[in-house]
Amino acid sequence: METQFGLAHVWNQGDWVTRTVALILLAMSVASWAVIIVKALDLRRHRAQARRSHDFWHSQDFAAALDKLPGSDNPFRLLAQEGQDATRHLLHLDGEAPAQLRDSLDVSEWVTRALRNSIDDFTARLQSGLSVLASIGSTAPFVGLFGTVWGIYHALLGIGAAGQASIDQVAGPIGEALIMTALGLVVAIPAVLGYNALVRGNKGVLHQLNRFAHDLHAYFVTGARVSVSRKG
Repeated sequence: METQFGLAHVWNQGDWVTRTVALILLAMSVASWAVIIVKALDLRRHRAQARRSHDFWHSQDFAAALDKLPGSDNPFRLLAQEGQDATRHLLHLDGEAPAQLRDSLDVSEWVTRALRNSIDDFTARLQSGLSVLASIGSTAPFVGLFGTVWGIYHALLGIGAAGQASIDQVAGPIGEALIMTALGLVVAIPAVLGYNALVRGNKGVLHQLNRFAHDLHAYFVTGARVSVSRKG
């Protein structure tokens, strides 16, 4: 009689607990790879947008500069628009308005607040999904270990019921049970590596965005002060 080993044999011989653990690991693997692929594509697009942001300042006016930042989800374009809207709103350039609490704020503080809020919103979008990778990377090995422990327990019960304890009877079931631990590591390692790579990439994009925000702050504050002096 030919002895069968491998994942198919583990699935066929396993009980509902073993199969549930295997399905959970499969779902974790699919989820982690989906997040890695989607976030990697987003990161690639944001890096391209960051490179194009250097052309913003080589424009004749603000409208032409915005045209060099295409894309409705371009964080650099949204940041520039947010700063412009905040400056116009504070200086009543979008229409006269009665005195409000915001009028007591300095132009620099108001623009800084608007730019910071825009960066915070983008940071939240950039980091969405990374918690999935962190959770999978930290829990998948333990899920696989649980499957191994249960598989060994199940194998020992079968050996005890058969009344045989030869090396052939022990090595096969125990070895197959250890496959669950290996599967847990196979799921966890890409999740951890993907998480670390995405975090490093996100930090680079945020660094470029913060530098762009500092330049925008200087541009809008200087322009606002010139407008105020002309009105005076």
